[in-house]
Amino acid sequence: MLQRQSAGPAIPTPRRTGICAALLTWLTLAALALTGCGSSGSSSSSGASKAAAKAPAADRIEPLSGTPKAQLPATVRSADGHDVTVRSTDRIVPLTGALSEIVFSLGLGDRVVARDITATFEQAAKLPVVTRAHDVSAESVLSLKPTLVLAETTTGPAEAIGQIRAAGVPLVVLDPAKKLEDVGPRIGKVAAALGVPAAGDELDRRTRQRLEKAEKAIPNSGGNSGKKPRVAFLYLRGSASVYLLGGAGSGADSLIEAAGGVDAGKESGLKKDFTPITSEALAKAAPDVILVMSKGLASVGGVDGLVKIPGVGQTPAGLDRRVASVDDGVLLNFGPRTDTVLTSLIEQIHAGK
Repeated sequence: MLQRQSAGPAIPTPRRTGICAALLTWLTLAALALTGCGSSGSSSSSGASKAAAKAPAADRIEPLSGTPKAQLPATVRSADGHDVTVRSTDRIVPLTGALSEIVFSLGLGDRVVARDITATFEQAAKLPVVTRAHDVSAESVLSLKPTLVLAETTTGPAEAIGQIRAAGVPLVVLDPAKKLEDVGPRIGKVAAALGVPAAGDELDRRTRQRLEKAEKAIPNSGGNSGKKPRVAFLYLRGSASVYLLGGAGSGADSLIEAAGGVDAGKESGLKKDFTPITSEALAKAAPDVILVMSKGLASVGGVDGLVKIPGVGQTPAGLDRRVASVDDGVLLNFGPRTDTVLTSLIEQIHAGK
């Protein structure tokens, strides 16, 4: 929600999103604890109030109607080079929250027997967790006797993935999604592995229609100023002193551009997906709005703490206290709920224009 004033805390369920490998490396090195609380705020702007009221409900999945009938066996190509034959989807273990979201959206949530720590939407909340921080526990996965495990190339450690595959469990690895164009192919690949390609096509159509509808809400490019808002994505974990500025390939750049904004980090010349925040980098980026994950904002003490990070308070966004926040569990998932992310982002970054 767009915040121009200091905010009081609101405590959400812990979440982590499926971010790129480089960022996961940062988090692992910092030994991040996934704790913290969200933040909500008030605003004198009617546009900001409207944005806050329409912030997406990020704790539920909307499955397709009915349970799709699987066409098995199905053989698919795993992103790590293996041809994997899936003979049963009776017991599915998705190892990222983003993959869990797709499985549940396809209507196969009743087949999921475990989750990783990032899948905290309501329907999955009571499932046993098979990850410790960012690491998969092969023993926990195998104890549940899965008939299919879904992972991403960033899922680790590699030894755990190898142990699961060595036990004879079909394991399909997918590339992580980094842009809106990845949503459809990603849904299709998961559906193919589950033997429900028709349901995958239906979910892809529904998702594309909702994304197209969300994009229609972008204000005319002229606006009052004739300029698109410059938005900087900051990845924050104050408890571990992790402060990163998103650049090209962060994932947020695709969303910001789709929402009618300019990714300030990318536009300022940052070629890497994430770079440590410096006063110089922020001054060059000169964002009008700062985009953060809600728990990241809470981890630095809300907007008051955010503007104390060196360089932030001197940006146009910091001076105006214009901070857009989106729930950790959906911001960079690039899946069936990305339309709600896009809708919220459009409302927030264009509020008050």
